[in-house]
Amino acid sequence: IGGIISVLCLMAAAPLLAGAAYKFAPPEYFALTVFGLSMLASIGEESSIKSIMSGAFGVLLATVGIDLLTTVERFTFGMNELTEGIGFVPVMIGVFGIAELLAQAGQLGIVRERITLRAIQLPSKADYQKTWKAILRSSGIGTFIGILPAEGATIASMIGYNEAKRWSKTPEEFGKGSIEGIAGSEAANNSATGGAMVPTLALGIPGSPTAAVILAGLMVHGLRPGPTMFTEQSTFVFAIFWSMLLVNVLFFFVGLFGARIFARATLIPLTILWPMVFLFSIVGAYALDQSMIDVWIALIFGVIGYLMRRYGFSVVSLAIGLILGGMLEKRLGQSMVMLDEQWWLIATRPLSLFFLVLTVLALAGPFLLKKLKTLKS
Repeated sequence: IGGIISVLCLMAAAPLLAGAAYKFAPPEYFALTVFGLSMLASIGEESSIKSIMSGAFGVLLATVGIDLLTTVERFTFGMNELTEGIGFVPVMIGVFGIAELLAQAGQLGIVRERITLRAIQLPSKADYQKTWKAILRSSGIGTFIGILPAEGATIASMIGYNEAKRWSKTPEEFGKGSIEGIAGSEAANNSATGGAMVPTLALGIPGSPTAAVILAGLMVHGLRPGPTMFTEQSTFVFAIFWSMLLVNVLFFFVGLFGARIFARATLIPLTILWPMVFLFSIVGAYALDQSMIDVWIALIFGVIGYLMRRYGFSVVSLAIGLILGGMLEKRLGQSMVMLDEQWWLIATRPLSLFFLVLTVLALAGPFLLKKLKTLKS
């Protein structure tokens, strides 16, 4: 339900936002991209500073290759394969796929208890009567959180759960299997997907880690999300809208009839599963450009991603920083040309100033909240 509501919001909001984006010049896009990067401060699992550092590392990686404005080679170390930059796909295969295999390899000694899934039971009419308010409320929350650049379903589900608990008549049942808590959390989680696609399609700014992967995939195939996409490739855009709506409907039946089958995937021996996943990761990295450099990039970033997770750095921030880094550099260069290299004039434009103020608030927010919690305690 949350996913369907968010897709309907996407269909209504994305064209409007894309239309408004026609008024954006390079300085506005630059300030918006900076704001998107600043939101990384709120997605780190352990430390906002570490999350920002991961994003900065991603931006640094985006500078590898030939500068389109000056044609100067940067960080290529004499390797012709790096003149076009580091590809999104090999890096993401490394930090999300291979890094996860390395992390799971450290859990071979853990003994897991096998359980049996006997039946799937649909919620009753009484359950829906009890949860419909939480579902609608959390769907709105999830859609709004998803629209914010760099936010995602995890944050939306946490806020949805907390709000469901705050509005519930029986908050003491939360944490003990309360259906209101499940409904609130999952409605927000599902609705964040549609919301995240609003800035992704309308502005080319990923609204979540998943949207960042989708954005990278579109760019690999020569598609450039943004305002012009709604005029030049409107058929494709609305195909995305309707496919997302259809998928959310199909998810219900897939989950209903496939839960027991999917659960059996966990019974596949890890000695068989992991080599298969590793093989597909390597093939996927190579198949993109038939280049061995992409395979090495995937392997190297698999190790980097594993080390980042182990020491509390966000690989999601790295991925988003890599995608937004190229946009940031391009818009900054265009702004410098437009403003005759007087970069401070960016802050004199109303929309740019608005996004820069939001950036300051986004960066200061986590630290202020931590201070408030300390004072309260």
